[in-house]
Amino acid sequence: MSIFTRFRDIVSANINSMLDRAEDPEKMIKLMIREMEDTLIELKSACAGVIAARKKLQRKRDDIDERVDVWAQRAELAVSRGRDDLAREALVEKRRFSELGQSLVHEISEHSSLIEQYQADIGELETKLASAKEKKRILIQRHKKATHTKRAQEDIRKMDSAETMARFEHLESRIDRMEAEAELVNYGKTSGVEDQFAGLATDEEIEKELAKMKAAAYHDQADRDDQSQS
Repeated sequence: MSIFTRFRDIVSANINSMLDRAEDPEKMIKLMIREMEDTLIELKSACAGVIAARKKLQRKRDDIDERVDVWAQRAELAVSRGRDDLAREALVEKRRFSELGQSLVHEISEHSSLIEQYQADIGELETKLASAKEKKRILIQRHKKATHTKRAQEDIRKMDSAETMARFEHLESRIDRMEAEAELVNYGKTSGVEDQFAGLATDEEIEKELAKMKAAAYHDQADRDDQSQS
């Protein structure tokens, strides 16, 4: 397959349609990009070869133009010296080199047209390649997003499973039991400060009760003293 045939196949291809039909779009786009890059290298290499050939032809034409001028001057010199025979031979050589120069001009023009075509094809392929690379970037992003979404959904389904719920319930039961055991350990215990306040309250009640008893005893004694005096 020639480079131009492969190039035309590439630029005429509908990337979106090919990717839609592909079993592995990401792999397909990578292969397409690789082929585009290889073709682009070949196009640039071919274009460089034609440019080099045109430069060689241009140098050759410049040399022929100089020869045309030389034979023209010789013809004039021969005429000035009365040598018409040499003048005729000089003019024949001048015409031969002039015709050769004209053929080179035509050949150089063909090379220039081919270079322009190469450059246009290179630009078109570079645009197609940039588009393919952008599609590759989007495909990779979509693939990563789809992978993450799928993984997240799988994790959610795992969390919603009966086995997971049973594990949570078992863990919750263990925590409840640990909390209950902690409450039993502290049951009936008070802090030192609470004990001190409780002691103060008890002392105050005892003092009040003692004062009441002493007051009652005093009143009883006073009553007995009054009765004995009377």
